[in-house]
Amino acid sequence: MLKDYPGHIERLQEVLIRSVERSKRLPLMPFDDAISALEGRLGTFISEAREELNVAKMDGDSEMISRADDKFRLMFRARSGNGGMKGLHDLWEYFEKNKEAF
Repeated sequence: MLKDYPGHIERLQEVLIRSVERSKRLPLMPFDDAISALEGRLGTFISEAREELNVAKMDGDSEMISRADDKFRLMFRARSGNGGMKGLHDLWEYFEKNKEAF
């Protein structure tokens, strides 16, 4: 879903790594913490995209507005329980296979 935004993918990986490190130190539910971390970062993406859209609207550039609106909608869909956050079974399987690491 975010293949055109490698920087965003990297930022998602960063929060997942921090989540794993946090789960090793604290008595957390690793999968739940990872989901919370992803939701938080995706929420940040939505806020950033909304700001880009507002700036584009202020500039009045219809092409920039269209691109910013597409990005905002994509980020919103990625955060949605019916979109990107819907298919998390692969992440669950990872945690199940590697639960001794947590």
